[in-house]
Formats: sequence, C-alpha cells, structure tokens
Amino acid sequence: MSASSESSALRRWRFLARAAALLLAGAVIGGLAAAWLVPLPSHLADGGSTVIEFRDGTAAFVFLSPDEKWRIPATLEEIDPAYLRALVALEDQRFLQHHGVDPSAIVRAAFQNLSAGRVVSGASTLSMQLARILEPHPRSLRYKVIEALRAMQLELRLSKRQILGAYLTFVPYGRNLEGIEAASLAYFGHRPTNLSPAEIATLLAVPQDPNDRFPTPGHLPRLRAARDQIARRLLDAEALPRGRSKLASPQQLFAEVTALPPPSEMQPFPRLAPHAAAWLRTQLKDRTRLRTTLDQGTQRIAERAMRSSRADAERRGAHNGALVVLDSATAEVRALVGNFDFFDPAHGGQIAGFAEARSPGSALKPFLYAMAIDRGLALPEFLVPDIPMRFGGYQPKNFDGTFSGLVRLEDALSQSLNLPFVELLSRFGSENFVGTLRSLGLTSLSSEPGHYGLSAIVGGIELTPLELSGLYAALARQGHYRPVRYLMDQLKQDESEIFSPGAAYLTVRALSRKDRPDFPARSRFTGAPSQVHWKTGTSFGHRDAWAAGSGAAHTAVVWLGNFDSKASPEITGSDAAGPILFDVLEALQEPNALPRPPSPTKDLKQIEVCAFSGHPATDACESKKWVLARASSVPTTPCPYHVRVDVDDQTGQALSVDCRAGRSHHSRSFVTLPADIGRWMKEQSRQASRPPTPMAGCAPAGSVPPRIASPPPGQTAVLLPGVPEKNQEIVLEAEAPSGARLSWFVDGEFLGIASADERLWWTPKLGRHEIVVVDEAGQSAKRTFRVTRRR
Repeated sequence: MSASSESSALRRWRFLARAAALLLAGAVIGGLAAAWLVPLPSHLADGGSTVIEFRDGTAAFVFLSPDEKWRIPATLEEIDPAYLRALVALEDQRFLQHHGVDPSAIVRAAFQNLSAGRVVSGASTLSMQLARILEPHPRSLRYKVIEALRAMQLELRLSKRQILGAYLTFVPYGRNLEGIEAASLAYFGHRPTNLSPAEIATLLAVPQDPNDRFPTPGHLPRLRAARDQIARRLLDAEALPRGRSKLASPQQLFAEVTALPPPSEMQPFPRLAPHAAAWLRTQLKDRTRLRTTLDQGTQRIAERAMRSSRADAERRGAHNGALVVLDSATAEVRALVGNFDFFDPAHGGQIAGFAEARSPGSALKPFLYAMAIDRGLALPEFLVPDIPMRFGGYQPKNFDGTFSGLVRLEDALSQSLNLPFVELLSRFGSENFVGTLRSLGLTSLSSEPGHYGLSAIVGGIELTPLELSGLYAALARQGHYRPVRYLMDQLKQDESEIFSPGAAYLTVRALSRKDRPDFPARSRFTGAPSQVHWKTGTSFGHRDAWAAGSGAAHTAVVWLGNFDSKASPEITGSDAAGPILFDVLEALQEPNALPRPPSPTKDLKQIEVCAFSGHPATDACESKKWVLARASSVPTTPCPYHVRVDVDDQTGQALSVDCRAGRSHHSRSFVTLPADIGRWMKEQSRQASRPPTPMAGCAPAGSVPPRIASPPPGQTAVLLPGVPEKNQEIVLEAEAPSGARLSWFVDGEFLGIASADERLWWTPKLGRHEIVVVDEAGQSAKRTFRVTRRR
C-alpha cells in the first residue's frame, strides 16, 4: 500500500474515532441531562406513616400513610447494623462500588443461570430493586433496561445512604405493609434497632416474595423454608450475627435459627396515648416521627385512673375528662389523657381535653397568694374579711353561699374562699396578675389589655390543663416557671421566676394542709401521698371540676366536665376531680424520692406581728407572735384592728389629748373592726367589739374621715317601671371607725344619723343627686350619682 493510501486510511480512522467519541460524549451528556431533567419516580415522594414514640423510642401510636399504607420512613442510624450488613451481603455485595448497575453481577448471574438451565440468580442491585418497587412493571427485557436506567438516575441524584433509606422505607412486606420499620413492628412487636439472627433472616426472606410469605398460618411453611435457606446463605458468607452464641459454630447457630418458629400472623400496630398522638399529629403535620417525653408506665397509670373514675364522673353528670402529668423538675410531660374513651362519638371522645381552654375556678388563687406575698401586700397570717362585698357592679359570692366574717388568708386559701381573693386582686391589680400569666406565653389568654376583671381569680378566665400544669410545676419548683415540654427535641427554654422561693414555700405550706374541705373523702383514702400539695377548683355554674397538685417528683392536673358546657351540681373539684389526682400521685410515689427541704428558704425571715391580725404589730397589740415573711418585702401596713384609747376612769368614755388634762384616766387597747365587717356581724346577730364612745367634745385627734362605700362611684341607679320608688330604696353605707356616728345628707337635706356599722335607706328620685356623710369631728365625704328609669 502506498504512503498516500495509508495516510488516507489513517485520516478516516481518526475521523471515525472522533465521531464515535463525540457520539459517546453526546450520549453521556444526553443521558446526564435526561437523568436530571426527567423527574424521579413520583412514588419516592409519597408520605409515610406518622409515628408517635414514647421517650425511650418505643412506638406509642402509628397512623396509616396518606395512601393507606403502613409505611414508616426508615432512619439508618436506628436500624440494627447487623441487618444492614446482611442485606448488602445477600442482595448487593458491591452496593458501595457500582453506579446503579453491577456488570460483574450480570455476568455472574448469566453464567449461573445458563449452567443450571433455569433462573437461579438475579443481577438486580438494590438501586434497581428500588426502581422496580417505585415503578412496578412486568418482568421483561424492555422493562429491565428501563429499570437499569432508573437505577443509574437514582445513583446520580441521590446518595448511597438516601438510596438505602428509600429502599428500606418502600420495600414490600405483604398486604399494605412497606418498609423494615413497619414490618419489624408488625412481625415482632418492636423496632428494628436490635434484631436476632432469626428476625434478620425473616425480614430478608419476605420481600423476595411478599404476597406468599407475609406472616399468616397458610404461609408459614413457605416463610420458614425461605428464612432457613437465607440463614444458611448468610452463615456461609459469615454475614449473620452470632448474637448471644458468639462462640457457637455455624451449624449450632443455624440450628438455633431453624428451631424458632417464624411469626404466624401480623401484630396490630400500637394504639397507645391516642389523644396525645392525634393532637401532636395535628400540631406538627410536617413531621412523621415524633419522639415525645411521654413515659409508657406513667401513661398507663394515668389512663387506668381515668378509666376507673369514668362511672363515678358520669354519675355526677361529667362525660368528659382530661389528665396531665409532668415531671416537676423538668416540666416534661409524662402522661396525657384527653378523654375517658377515644372511641366515644356521643361525647366528643376524640377531642383532646388537655388542650381545651376551660374556666379553672379557684385553681389560680395560689399564684395570686404567692405574688401578693412577694409584693408585700399579704402574709399567710393576715386577718382578712370574708363578708359580702360589692366591687362596682360585681358582687362575688363564696362557693357555698356562706361567709366567715374574718379569716386568716392562709385559711382562706386552703378553704378556697372567694371574697378574700377578689379583694386581694383588687389591691394587686387584675392587669398586673393576668399580665404576669401572659408573659409566660399562655396562649389561651386574651391579649387585649383590660379584658379581664376581678372575676379572673374565681374562674373568669380560661386555661388549658396543659397550661395549668406548667404553673403548678413552677410552684413545685420554688416559683421558677419553665414552658411545658412534650417533645424530646423541643428547644429547652430558660426558666423565669414568677414568684420567689420564699413565697412558693409559704404557698405550698398552705396547700399541704390535710384538714381541708377539699381533701378526698372517699373511704379508701386513709391519708394523702407524702409531700403532696394540691388545690381544687369548680367553675361558675358547676361546669368544670379541677384538681391540681404535686407530689415528690410529679405534678398532675385533672379536669372533668362536658365539652358542651352542660352543668351539673355534682361537678365539683373536691369530690369529682380530687380523688383522681390523689390516685395518680399515690401511684407515682417514688420510694427513693428526695424529700423537700423541711426548713424555710433563705429569702424568708422571722418578723413580729400582731397575734390577732397577723399585721405588723403596733403598741396597741398586746399579744404578738413571730411569723415568716419575705426579707425584701415585709408588709408595712400596721395592724388595722387594734387601737389604744385613753379611757376616763369615771365615765368609761374615750378621751382625746385635749380632753384628758385634769381627768383621771388609763390607757387600754381595743379591737376595732371595719364598718363593713361590723354591719355584717350585726346582720348575723353577732356582737362586734368596739372601743368606748368619745366624751362629748373629745373627738379623737387624727381620726380617719369617713368613706362612702355605697352607692359605689360612677353608679347609675335604674328604676324599674311599674314598681313604687319606696320598694326600690338605695342603701347608704360608709367606712369609718367602728362605733362612729355618721350624719347623712342627700342634696343638702338631712336624712338621718346611723352608726358606722349600720345602714340607711333612701327612697330614690329621678335626676342627679349629691350624697354627703359627716362624722362627729366634722370630717366628711361626698359622692354624686344619677337615678334614671328603665324604658
């Protein structure tokens, strides 16, 4: 061949090589472009089952996926590594090396199949199997090519871990069961975090022929044979874990595996804590696995307590109930019960009662009590009035409709009296109190300033049992509030002090008393669980019954009532909810729990007070005692009940400084009650002590001027049509020293004289009027008000 011919041939070969290279490059580029432009199988994006877990990772509740499958997204870190090694050894030994298709596996399978004259081995990689699972199709050469292309696309677009995770999520296990997580739960009743050799072999056998091998009595022989064959192959490849028999021979281990019967039926998926599960799924729709702080044992105790109390609650007219249990130290939820029966459609069984805002009745009184101690407005020993009072147009009453006259504030809390706390809130400020609760992030509260009035402390407010449990946990934690936490990965927030440790100590001391009307009276209670403090509450109209309290380690809140707010006179906190609270706290007692410090906290100190009133003592207080108070906020208002009076020896009347000169006299201490208490006692036919009347012309120096109590400021009296005015008289009352004689005038016209502890009645007339009251010292008070007629 001539040189020119050789040169021409070389040019042609070079041209063909370049063309082939370009075609190959074009094919590669086209393939890459297609891999990126063609969407991945849509099934890959299908949502999985939502799994609610207890704090230890045990499944509590599993929901069906959106496409009605039991499919739990796999988390590789939480799957037994021995299973993963066995899976790769059995199905795809070069999984980490190939790019979706394994040429060596294809050659090996072809040789084995040709040698056997039948199909004895496949060449599908895990990536190819995933492609076939995501897009099922008939087995043919054409679809095998498509499957290979899809596998290479998956390898290009996803990491090896993502491919393996998707495979373990979607691999079929019979019926509507997909993925190793769901299969392990359904076959063995536990997650695949720690699998035995027999369980590994079973989970590898079923996907090879899921319709004929999933656990049923009829499939048992086929499942056993396939499991044993796979176990033998894995043992030969040294890919099956030795388990407990680490020194056992392969033959011994194989004998152990084959001796165990495979599962003959699938177990039902967990359906524990259903209200908590459904509520969390609604709250966090974008998450499919929720590790809660719930404790399985505590949850069972709570559910059992609610079940056993259902008959009694329904007899009382309460068809719904909720229970929350917290770890007091961490504010983590340990149990959530949303109703008596999740499957009770007649009474809204699936409503999560623990997240429903309801009136807490008196359950917030301990927090006002503690806050008032911190502000120096109160001490537990304060003697406070428990008598009918009017606050503008609001006239609260006690739960039983009776009044005690004068009572210690600590007793008022333990007996849950309303009037002392409404009066305390009027001094503390409704907005100050509610604003403190708002600052804790309690979302059930209205954010509108001034929305709540004085009734807030007796139930004129709404909170959920979850929110109330957080408050009571703060009381157990010496006044430090921490937001309630119900997920293990929930962000831990800093504590905030809502009241001091000293105030918390004094409050818990009052709530720990057993001689209380709300102590459960059922015969089985011979005593309270150790170290328990509690409070009950009943909303207006007997619509809600509450009991909240803490033991040594746990805080619990119980609510009973009806979601439709139907009332019943037997729905009360002490009789209906209280026994459930004590049942739970008693069941949760920890024998080794550390006792609370028996001594007061460091921020308390001893102060001397009047033994009668509990207020800082004056020289008029003849009997005194020592009590605990906040060192930084000791009340400064002196005893208002004792006065020291100079008494004339001859007449027994009171003398002022100007009158006692030249007269034989002595000094005595007297108890003087406020006029409103004196009036109440008089109406109850009870004698109220009073100091002697002043001698004529000897009005005590520096006496307090009278103050009009009724009619209240800004009131407009509305007369009813058709009713005579004399039947609609308006009461006139004033606050003045007990026994003081007061003169009353209306529009300048003298009406009469009455003692400070008496009332006068005035027949109203239409129009604007001025009322004036004058004491014997000439000190006066006046008020204007209007009288109209209803049209």
